[in-house]
Amino acid sequence: MDSLIAASARALAAGDALGALKRVALRDDPPALALRGIAMAQLGELSRARELLRRAASGFGAHEELARARCVVAEAEVALAMRDLSGSPRALAAAAIALEARDDHANALQARLIAARRLLLLGRLAEAAAALATLNARGLSPSLAAVAELAAAELALRSLHVDTARAALARAHDAALRARVPALLAEVAEASATLDRPAARRLSNGTEQTLRLDEVAALLASDALVVDACRHGVGTQATWQPLARRPVLFTLARALAEAWPGDADRETLIAVAFRTRHPDETHRARLRVEIGRLRALLKGLATIEATPRGFVLRPHGDRAVVVLAPPIDGEQGAMVALLSDGAAWSTSALALALGASQRTVQRALAELEADARVRAIGQARSRRWLAPPLAGFTTILLLPAALPIE
Repeated sequence: MDSLIAASARALAAGDALGALKRVALRDDPPALALRGIAMAQLGELSRARELLRRAASGFGAHEELARARCVVAEAEVALAMRDLSGSPRALAAAAIALEARDDHANALQARLIAARRLLLLGRLAEAAAALATLNARGLSPSLAAVAELAAAELALRSLHVDTARAALARAHDAALRARVPALLAEVAEASATLDRPAARRLSNGTEQTLRLDEVAALLASDALVVDACRHGVGTQATWQPLARRPVLFTLARALAEAWPGDADRETLIAVAFRTRHPDETHRARLRVEIGRLRALLKGLATIEATPRGFVLRPHGDRAVVVLAPPIDGEQGAMVALLSDGAAWSTSALALALGASQRTVQRALAELEADARVRAIGQARSRRWLAPPLAGFTTILLLPAALPIE
């Protein structure tokens, strides 16, 4: 390694991206291209950084597999920052194996950490947990240790293990202090702030109360019958009935829970479940069918009894009935939650994370854009979507594919 490359690498390690560029800006050899790409990524020029890293990876020869693997890892991190989730994880996994075989344990751990963070963004929490469990954090640099703890904290938050998340964030803060990287400290502070922000609303007996994440966890661990409008399910501490794929049944369950301890009249149930203002006998017949289906699904949790004006929910064991509502209203809550991280998302990445078709995502984005809740930058394939930071509350509970409650 020549002196300019070594000096540029030291500048990058210290967070001096401009100093690194000054030393290699006019060079086009693969090591210089790689360093230029990392510097551009630190400066926020992600598209240019990705192009430089790809050129560097292709420029290294067959005998320089270690350098090429490092470029693959750097490009994967840039893709993660760009919220480009469409690439295959196989190249990153192969790079991690190559780095491990050549005793570059730090970059191998970085590769596996990027893979775990990608799984978190996609909502594949069980796979992310398995990936994080295999990481050996001993001997990590402070910056990499902070990122690892942040990933563990995000997994714990989305699983509503608040105490575990708090401990991970404390370790992340200590590591970020040792790393002396302001961006890391800011990210840890932002993640820690979600613990104190309103995360959901509790609706019960006609009253509304905002809840923090720890209060949500306590409610879900209580004996109450919870109709969860954040994750679309009904349950208690011991039993959980998901209704995410049964939207009509969930809408009826929520309407009955909001009316509890009284009954909900048939006209109201028909209006909210079937979206019609002029019900007829066919709607009333369909309501009876759907109520029968809901009654069968909630058999172990509650009964649904007919009354002269409608239906009433009767939980077993004299439990209270509570509706856990999201902090923001609207059907696009999960999309707003993803966009609220401040990053620019492509339509394809949103579709992957939400498990929906791109056409469905495009329609939802058009509605959000009409309400000025998101904005687009770029055109055609380069178009990305942004939302203003939602500093008033946390959207953790609205993120897709959260772990089921056990």
